[in-house]
Amino acid sequence: MPLQSTYDGQECSVAAALELIGERWTLLIVREALLGVHRFDEIQGDLGIARNVLQSRLERLLANGILERRPYRDRPERFEYHLTATGLDLWPVVVALMHWGDKHAGLPGGPPVTIEHRDCGGAMDAHRTCSECGMQLGPNDVWARPGASVSPDHPLHRRARRAQTEA
Repeated sequence: MPLQSTYDGQECSVAAALELIGERWTLLIVREALLGVHRFDEIQGDLGIARNVLQSRLERLLANGILERRPYRDRPERFEYHLTATGLDLWPVVVALMHWGDKHAGLPGGPPVTIEHRDCGGAMDAHRTCSECGMQLGPNDVWARPGASVSPDHPLHRRARRAQTEA
């Protein structure tokens, strides 16, 4: 028997949130935007998602005010996808899932990503606090760094190099 795809009759904020972001690719697209990946081809390449599936998920995120399109080229017309304030509010959710996965998913070689405070270089803990200075951190206060278990050709290394040159 297939699982239901909606949560009709559920008077529950968790069920309502799952209606918007509960599909597997959706949170991974949000994760990509949080990591600074904004262009369709880069998102598609990093995730290995089918183009039609990515287009569908992006349209849903746009329609629900989680992402917004910003033009970056006129001819041909091209857009980047950036998180809105609503989308940025998902940062604690993504961070919590990451920490949960680090602890319980049994990834070989340790965490694939570490989060570091941009200002002082301290590690971010599961409560989104800097281990060095004690600052409560938000998405614009941190860098995502490749963990030791990530191969040198992984997209995280490219993003980390790009972030360093943009700083």
